[in-house]
Amino acid sequence: MELKDLTKAEEQIMQILWQLEKGFVKEVVDLLPEPKPAYNTVSTIIRILESKGFLGHEAFGKSHQYYPLISKEDYKRHATEKLLDGYFESSVESMFSFFVKEEKLDLSDVDEILKMINKIKNRPR
Repeated sequence: MELKDLTKAEEQIMQILWQLEKGFVKEVVDLLPEPKPAYNTVSTIIRILESKGFLGHEAFGKSHQYYPLISKEDYKRHATEKLLDGYFESSVESMFSFFVKEEKLDLSDVDEILKMINKIKNRPR
């Protein structure tokens, strides 16, 4: 299934529902930072997420409890591929170089990345 991109507001709500695993609109509103959006605004965004295939719901009378249908890992993979393809010509080296130049990585980060690379290289095939 082709994942759709999320707006910043949709992603913020998905982060909360991934954390909760399932929740009612009020629970999502409660976890949003101040200034909190109106209940109806959050409810509308949740319905949009449901129409995009990101959420499902279980009905309890008139209220609905929502739960993610897309895992955070799957969306993370989608967002990373989009970032890599859209801004770094699909080059991990280019992206890594960008983060180093922007000083978003320090030497301990680079060291950890090198350890991960070596672990992958030394895996039995």
